Amino acid sequence: MSTNETVRPLKDVWLRPRRVFRELATRPISAADYFLAAVQGIATSIMVYRTQLSGSNASVTEILTSSIIFGPLVGVVSMVLFAAIYGRLGRRAGGKSTRNQIFHVLAYGGTPVASSLVLWIFTALLVGEPALIERPGVEIDGFVAFMLRTQFVSYMLLLMWSVVLQVMGFSEILGLTTRKSFGVWVLGQLLALLLMLFLSILIGILFPGLAPTTP
Repeated sequence: MSTNETVRPLKDVWLRPRRVFRELATRPISAADYFLAAVQGIATSIMVYRTQLSGSNASVTEILTSSIIFGPLVGVVSMVLFAAIYGRLGRRAGGKSTRNQIFHVLAYGGTPVASSLVLWIFTALLVGEPALIERPGVEIDGFVAFMLRTQFVSYMLLLMWSVVLQVMGFSEILGLTTRKSFGVWVLGQLLALLLMLFLSILIGILFPGLAPTTP
């Protein structure tokens, strides 16, 4: 392979993540990183509505509006938080990296999750409201059920591939083994989950009107 071959991060990261992250190692955080973080936030927001808030009284318009307005903000803020967490964990594990490098790994490593937004749009165009809202007691036909299962399985596969890319990215920029990098990734996820849980409880106590109501 020629060393002068042009690297196309969004395309090459799927199968050649280490080479992509080596190429991005000296680059500053760019608009592309923030765009990927924002799209990941939208896709994740829709997934949360579909799986965790099914049966709520929210309409399709409300779900889409909320995901489009707040999803990008949540995506970017979450990525900044994860970058800080993984930066500290990486140093504790004996690795060396910059904030920019970690941000690149999280942003470009999450490309499969970002691309899952296309699946949501495609599924919604085919089956309509059931793609976003699961109404209790409402039966759906076989085709719709098949499409929803296919979409969910596809999302999970893309999510797992994002994990693989991020672990490989951490291994590359931190100089750690893949096994150790996976441990760093898991610990970072757990720490972020605990922090978000704490913040959710705090917000629920201070601003009870913002907490979602039980249907």
